[in-house]
Order: sequence, then structure tokens, then C-alpha cells
Amino acid sequence: MKRVGIVDTTFARYDMARAAMDELKQLCGVKFERRTVPGIKDLAVEAKRLLDEGCDLVMAFGMPGAAAIDKQCAHEASLGLIWAQLLTNKHVIEVFVFEDEAPSEKELAELADRRAREHARNVYRLLFKPEELTKLAGTGQREGGPDAGPLRR
Repeated sequence: MKRVGIVDTTFARYDMARAAMDELKQLCGVKFERRTVPGIKDLAVEAKRLLDEGCDLVMAFGMPGAAAIDKQCAHEASLGLIWAQLLTNKHVIEVFVFEDEAPSEKELAELADRRAREHARNVYRLLFKPEELTKLAGTGQREGGPDAGPLRR
């Protein structure tokens, strides 16, 4: 059975991990290993630990604030997650939702839920149906919001 690592933060204002796990349970049978860390810059080390402990892939969830320093910290966290992938040759699916991406708290929660679930579908495809991702190449997919669609010549 495939093992999916889940790492999220106490800083986030929505439980995106729960939404993603719910979506994956509807799509397939996987075993979850969930860890929670204090903040976004703590995600990378926990993601690498999960991969080193045998997870096939990790989903990393974060909800950075709207301030410039929050965006800088998110960028640094993203670099750490990239390093975890390179050091283990396994995917870390970064699922970040910035607090200024939606005009209201209700819409922010809806965005976080949608993005988590859509990334969970990508995890399913990566693990079980990679050919479906190939079919979606160049189609302008956007997790959480409307797809951009393909460019036409």
C-alpha cells in the first residue's frame, strides 16, 4: 500500500490536510502519516523525515500571512521543500494558500479546501495514474481557482 506523508502547521487557519486526506480516501486506498509543525519554515525537515521513513510522497500544507515577511518566509519554505525532493528523489506537493488570496474569510476557507482537494487529485494521479497528468499537459490547470486554459496559436 502506498504511503502518503502529510505535514501541516499550527499557524494555518484552515485544516487543509483533513480536506486532502478526505479527497484521497474517496479516490484510493493509501496509508497516511501525518505530522504537524509550528510554522511554514518547519515543513521541509518534517517532509524529508517522512520521505526518509518510507513515504512515497509528501503533501506539505501552509497558510502564509499577507505581509511581505510572510511571503519571504513562504519562499524560503518552498526552497526547503525543493531541497527535500532533490535529496530523496521523491515528490513533495506544496499546497500553500496566502491569506490575501481571497477577499473574505469564507472565500479563503473555500479556496483552501478546493486547493487541498485538487492537489490531492494530483497526488492520486502521480501515484496511480501518471498518464492522466500527461493528458493534462499544457491545459492551464490551476488548483483552487478557475483553470487558465491552453494557449492557442
